[in-house]
Amino acid sequence: MTPRSTRVVCLVRRPEGEPLPGDFAVEERPLPPLREGQLLVRNLYMSVDPSMRGRLESTEKHYTHNFTPGSPLDGRALGVVEESRCVSVRSGTYVRHQLGWREWAVLDAADTDGAGRIDPGLAPLPTWLGLLGQTGFTAYVGLTRIAALRPGDTVFVSAAAGAVGSAAGQFARMLGADRVVGTAGGPDKCALLVKEFGYDAAADYRAEPVREALARLAPEGVDVYFDNVGGEQLAAALHALRTDGRVALCGMMSQFGGDRGPADINHLIQAVLKRLTLRGFIVRDHEDLRPEFEDRVSGWLRSGGVVARETVVDGLDNAAQALLSLLSGGNTGKMLVRLAPDPYGRTSAAG
Repeated sequence: MTPRSTRVVCLVRRPEGEPLPGDFAVEERPLPPLREGQLLVRNLYMSVDPSMRGRLESTEKHYTHNFTPGSPLDGRALGVVEESRCVSVRSGTYVRHQLGWREWAVLDAADTDGAGRIDPGLAPLPTWLGLLGQTGFTAYVGLTRIAALRPGDTVFVSAAAGAVGSAAGQFARMLGADRVVGTAGGPDKCALLVKEFGYDAAADYRAEPVREALARLAPEGVDVYFDNVGGEQLAAALHALRTDGRVALCGMMSQFGGDRGPADINHLIQAVLKRLTLRGFIVRDHEDLRPEFEDRVSGWLRSGGVVARETVVDGLDNAAQALLSLLSGGNTGKMLVRLAPDPYGRTSAAG
């Protein structure tokens, strides 16, 4: 029977400082009637992303529209079409879309074109929100187009055990980097970077000043810095970069929340002295690269050249806690929430 409502995660109030569980609530909301050209999708997995932190605020727009108190959250999700009012999309089609943070979604079939429809036979379903999804695409765009990585480069990645960071380190190696180093929070994550993700070396930013760590891990300097956090780590990278070094500015997580350190822009003189290129980017501006990315990275996955790692939390009731855990560094690789079992059993490439 077609559902008439769905459970959703709503923003109750904007956080004062760091987000708390009471800032969110699971509520029942009506589903709009299915119109011509629309799809009813049962969400199977949803993405939990660091960029959501900025969208909880009211003052400045981050990446896309900010969330509104009293309204559902949204974000990337993957689901299966249970009912279709579009002749070109069959029931049973797997799609990605932006109406996550809910168990069911009604969306226009046009929103599933291009990057939306996926082939579950090519890779496990969670991978389409991680290494083959926006996460991996962000790492790929940042390295290839923004930082123009070249074979033989030394690459530094911050937040290297996170979703984008773990992808960036692996991709850098596959793209010909000579040395890849990263920072992460805690010795276990640092060990994982080397053992599983192919980093040459890693440093715990909580135990050692990043500038000192880079002098030890990359004594001859860095050619490319993939920046996920800004702040102290960006400042340290400016000193470690070689002449004509390149920085891909992907995220500034150190700038969110109530405990923001002072911004010392005096370090930017290094960009002048070393003729550095610092370029920020939003991945949705580079959709022309997606076919190349999916073809290349799916090949790396099949060959074992890269590995997908996810932290999976079960159930919509635990989605807000998954976000809080992500923001405190509680994930390794991609953070996902599993919303429902796949009715077709396609949980893996062999499924």
